[in-house]
Amino acid sequence: MKKLALAFACTAMAASVLGMTAMADDNVINVWAFTDEVPGMIEKFKEAHPDFGYEINSTIIATTEGAYQPALDQALMAGGEEAPDIYCAEAAFVLKYTQGDMAPFAAAYKDLGIDVDTLLSEGDIAQYTVDIGTNPDGNLVGLGYQATGGAFIYRRSIAKDVWGTDDPAEIATKIGPGWEKFFEAAAELKEKGYGIVSGDGDIWHAVENSSDAGWIVDGKLHIDPKREEFLDLSKQLKDNGYHNDTQDWQDAWFADMKGEGEKQIFGFFGPAWLINYTLAPNCGGEAVGEGTYGDWAICEPPIGFFWGGTWVLANKDTAKADAVGQIIQWITLDTSEDGLQYKWANGTLNGEGGTKDAVASGTVMAKSDGTLDFLGGQNMFDVFVPANQFANGKNLTQYDETINMYWRDQVREYTAGNKTREEALEGFKQQVSENLGIEAE
Repeated sequence: MKKLALAFACTAMAASVLGMTAMADDNVINVWAFTDEVPGMIEKFKEAHPDFGYEINSTIIATTEGAYQPALDQALMAGGEEAPDIYCAEAAFVLKYTQGDMAPFAAAYKDLGIDVDTLLSEGDIAQYTVDIGTNPDGNLVGLGYQATGGAFIYRRSIAKDVWGTDDPAEIATKIGPGWEKFFEAAAELKEKGYGIVSGDGDIWHAVENSSDAGWIVDGKLHIDPKREEFLDLSKQLKDNGYHNDTQDWQDAWFADMKGEGEKQIFGFFGPAWLINYTLAPNCGGEAVGEGTYGDWAICEPPIGFFWGGTWVLANKDTAKADAVGQIIQWITLDTSEDGLQYKWANGTLNGEGGTKDAVASGTVMAKSDGTLDFLGGQNMFDVFVPANQFANGKNLTQYDETINMYWRDQVREYTAGNKTREEALEGFKQQVSENLGIEAE
């Protein structure tokens, strides 16, 4: 995810890490990741299990400049003592490692000594994460620890001004279900001088992940009707002045989070990580009454979706399958109060008072405290638990990161009036053909 990738050193520094030689020792487990998050979790596992007799050798390579995947691929193919025993993949490219070109390298969780069926059921693990982590043979090879099912995150003060209430159950009926209701709400907000979202990127992930099919079907570029509709939804936002026409991850987008944009913006679409690592740091305050801190709430979005996430995989050729299985089970499937997910959900992994996050286990979230001052005391798990059930993980491809970039650029060309709808579609197909060698249906 971008929120994490930005926190790491440049590719040149990462390359020096790649060159380090792992200790050629039977008690060393090699871990490859694109941030220090999972390696940090494994260190916490070791602290909680002092009899665990393995050292951890971590290789961290940022996803900036596309450095992580080629290096990981090379290490997996080379094999040997320096090959990863555990490795991570994020939503933008995870299908490559669970179902695509690099899937043959991933170990089935059951071969690591994990009772997959029992633990999946006991943990009430979000189905979309299971779908994404299941290989073509039907074996689970990857799971995450976060839940990234999406909600609509909105300003309470604006809701009260427009509709006289900030109650999440009421606001959910104002903005949805469906895009027609969403745009009715946008018109009402405009009458009061507000934008419903900051830019068209704010609805893209909901559109993308609610589609019935992904970008590639039977080896051909496929434009799902729901994704093609993004052209029209984006134009409707722009033509009616329903947003500030920002681009996500740019300064103007962040300014809207603290209420300093051209017009006040009602809300953003996103999972818990967007609240913790993007909205909160950019809201202009650290306590209720400062900036927009505390003026937020979440409700069910107009359509179910997810955004982001990290999956943890193991090398099928690891010589330490049992030890690797213990670590992966603790991160992804342990629902006890001693497991990673309970600590992650309650903000206690690094001591009391840490950041609370939505996790993959509905069982864990049901017994956890998800109240946030940032959300005016709302328990975010009341919304994020059902949100995970509506997320769809069956429309991803291993090329999504690249194809999405081409698509978003062409949509902006269309909404800016630089291209017709047909020209934007043709330009998109041409980019995919020329750069990826994938022809349209």
